[in-house]
Amino acid sequence: MKRTALTSLALAAIMAAGAGGYWVGLHGLRAAVPLTHIQELLGQEASATLARIREALGQDVVVPVIHIEQAVGQAAEPVAPSSVPSGPVLYYQDPDGLPAYSAVPHRTASGREFRAVYVDQDVEEKPPAVAKGPEPGSSRRILYYRNPMGLADTSPVPKKDSMGMDYIPVYEGDDESGPVVKISLGKLQRTGIRSEPAQHRTVGRSVRVPGSLQLDERRVAVISVRSDAFIEEVAGITTGDRVTKGQALLRLYSPEVTAAGAQFLTDLNIGGSYAPVGGARQRLQNLGVPPEAIAEMARTRKVPLAMTWRAPRDGVVLERNVVDGMKATAGEVLFRLADISTLWVLADVPEFNLGAVQQGARATIRVRSLVGETFEGSVALIYPQVNEATRTVKVRIELQNPSGILLPNMYAEVEIGTGAADPVIAVPNSAVIDTGTRQVVILDRGEGRFEPRQVKIGQRGDDYTEIRDGIADGEQVVVAANFLIDAESNLKAALQGMTAPDGPVAPP
Repeated sequence: MKRTALTSLALAAIMAAGAGGYWVGLHGLRAAVPLTHIQELLGQEASATLARIREALGQDVVVPVIHIEQAVGQAAEPVAPSSVPSGPVLYYQDPDGLPAYSAVPHRTASGREFRAVYVDQDVEEKPPAVAKGPEPGSSRRILYYRNPMGLADTSPVPKKDSMGMDYIPVYEGDDESGPVVKISLGKLQRTGIRSEPAQHRTVGRSVRVPGSLQLDERRVAVISVRSDAFIEEVAGITTGDRVTKGQALLRLYSPEVTAAGAQFLTDLNIGGSYAPVGGARQRLQNLGVPPEAIAEMARTRKVPLAMTWRAPRDGVVLERNVVDGMKATAGEVLFRLADISTLWVLADVPEFNLGAVQQGARATIRVRSLVGETFEGSVALIYPQVNEATRTVKVRIELQNPSGILLPNMYAEVEIGTGAADPVIAVPNSAVIDTGTRQVVILDRGEGRFEPRQVKIGQRGDDYTEIRDGIADGEQVVVAANFLIDAESNLKAALQGMTAPDGPVAPP
């Protein structure tokens, strides 16, 4: 029994190594083969095993050739090699083989760990299965013949590849219509393809342009006389001082104003308080006499030798062109005042950005002298003229300045918001492939299937692009590596267009 058991162990070693066939081919078929000859043909591990068998038996063992032939026949059957995974971990897969993947160690909902997939374990998908031929009596026709190894090569007629394998016929109904592209799950991980859903978003972007602060033209006032006059006294204010409405600026004597005042009082004295004195009053008003001065003359029934001119509004003194004792001619500017509680920002918007800027849009202003502070305003006017030299258009932004911290002629950095206020269907900018003549997005159909879709785009924002037609809310679009999918789709469509015959293909 011991000898029989050891003999069986020797036969098992022969079957694993497949050495019997080699020995038979070398020495021919004999009735039996000594174990020492087999030991010489085996590797170190199997040879050591046979040596221990010989020691236990105390003599050489003769193995019948028929046993060797049986061992050779069994060893010739293909055996899957047991390879130990090596290299870095490429990704992690669901332990049940489901299409769930993770770039880092992960667990299922039940707590089971995902299986690590190494670089040498990741393989592409197998070539598509051979298309079945039509059933007997079927009217389906052959569309074309495809490469048996799954390569992007087709033929309108039967042919063989470089290894002599027949091309596989593709029948009507078996071919995927449209430029749908299939990519293996392993390749998806390596190429970094990512998808996001199309959603309703507010699409907007910022137009950043330079500008400068200017006075509000509607808030500037000039103090002047409408007849020759002599300046008797000027108030103690200088350029840059702030004045309030009604504050006295100067006192002057004007012969014309005095004569008109005397006529006004004469009419009052003759006709009483309700006499028709419209002509004389109108003359005083035409000479620029303030209403309060006219009312004072009517009350006191006296014409003052000098009239007091007052500030018509709050503001800053921009110019002072008058001194005591000087003679002022009609129309000469004595003071120039400006209210700086509201300023204008004139921004130079390039012509190619003009279509995105709309009246009423919000704008953020930063000035160089006030680091870290921002001011909010709105676009009040887009000037109707393009500067021929700079190809820019002036855009006016109204800016509140109640504290007076902002000053005219300051340089500013202007950021104008653009885009519609209502949400629209939008995708990330990287999802749109714009060739100039068409715009395409790649739809993710799941399970490694992708479909290019031509779309109509609208407003482009800083991060998202409006899609006006082509996709619906919630559809998954590829946002990374979409150029690779588009190129593969175009290649597939071109091959199908060139090779697909118009009618049934006749056999060669």
